[in-house]
Amino acid sequence: MAFRVNLPPVTRALLAVTVALTLLYNFARWRLLQADPSPTTGETEPSPRRIVPYLALIPSHCIWYPWTLLSAAFVEQNIFTLLFQGGALFFGGKYLERAWGSRGFIYVILIASIIPNLLAVPTYILWAAITGNPERTSTPLNGGITLQAAFLVAFKQLVPEHTVSIYKGMIKMRVKHFPAVFLAVNTLSGLLLGTDTALILAWYGLITTWTYLRFYKRQPDLASTNSDSGGLKGDASETFAFATFFPDIIQPPIAAFCNHVFVLLCNLKICTPFSDDDIATGNEQAAARGEAGLPSFNRQARGARGMTKRDEAERRRALALKALDERLNAASTRAATQHNATSAPNLPQGQEMLGQTDYRPDA
Repeated sequence: MAFRVNLPPVTRALLAVTVALTLLYNFARWRLLQADPSPTTGETEPSPRRIVPYLALIPSHCIWYPWTLLSAAFVEQNIFTLLFQGGALFFGGKYLERAWGSRGFIYVILIASIIPNLLAVPTYILWAAITGNPERTSTPLNGGITLQAAFLVAFKQLVPEHTVSIYKGMIKMRVKHFPAVFLAVNTLSGLLLGTDTALILAWYGLITTWTYLRFYKRQPDLASTNSDSGGLKGDASETFAFATFFPDIIQPPIAAFCNHVFVLLCNLKICTPFSDDDIATGNEQAAARGEAGLPSFNRQARGARGMTKRDEAERRRALALKALDERLNAASTRAATQHNATSAPNLPQGQEMLGQTDYRPDA
């Protein structure tokens, strides 16, 4: 029986592009190495004649090669990073493209690729100006670090309580802890081993993706029975606040700092403040997503794909009815409480005994 890998179209295309651009990039570097066999100009900086500015993002050259703001995210330095990025695209893209749809998945890929690279360019130019080292502007910025950060943020939003087992259950970790581990590893590597590119791109990729998912990306309203509705804008749930990406012990100072930044962005009309209803709805959405869990990746037959669509429709309908029922019950409870608090204490004893119902309390 032939083995068939069932991949969504965009994920399949991204894998092909990553392999093709990585092979082309390393072939170009090999040709430059053959033409310039002299040693590098420093311990960590490549010779200016060995860079490939039309594929990798070079801060001092990107103005002439603007497409590298996107292409650099699909160019890997060696076979090890290629295998790691390929696995991230295979598993992450396979789930997220089905969860968001191809169009929504493409939007996240573009934002997580272009914006972090666009922020990294002035960072390296400013770094070179401060340190007086112009070689910093020739540092190749490439690799799928920003996409890996984006996938981890997305899984933190969709299935934060899902537990991943590693080495046959010897190591278990919840999905919500992966972004913090990812940032810690890349930060320590950048500070101790000099991999500053991974450090900068990891932080920019995580912050950019979280900002988009938190405030701008539309998601289906699981509590609405109207399939034609535009959905909800952003995710105001308390479990997706930026401070929740970090250990509990350091969350209070991070939350205080983020609140000040959020107030500033709201004053600048960049972000819109969340209302109490937005937060309540976001919490309901997060609870519904947690109950839904991860979908199965093993349904590959045509009949199974057809059944998956029906199952997905039934699941969404059940979640919508449950969330709607919770809202109605909460509203009924609040209304009954307010009615008892405002009407019952003011009824005179005589009218209460006569059963008169037309009495109105004084204003």
